[in-house]
Amino acid sequence: MFNRLLRGGRGPAGGGRGQGKGGGRGRGGSTKPGSGPGGNCVCPKCGHKMSHQVGQRCLDIACPKCGTKMVRE
Repeated sequence: MFNRLLRGGRGPAGGGRGQGKGGGRGRGGSTKPGSGPGGNCVCPKCGHKMSHQVGQRCLDIACPKCGTKMVRE
């Protein structure tokens, strides 16, 4: 392995750290809709909207009008 590092080649598959296609973004990404503290929770059945509360998932909230689980807008 040390010789391969000196030559600068990657060698056979499985010998390196991977292809590096993850881009270093980590889990989840921060540009997806619904990420971050702001936004609204909306009922997929009746359309009722309410502001998203930090620390509480929209899926854990029941719609006050019809009781359906809310989703993030």
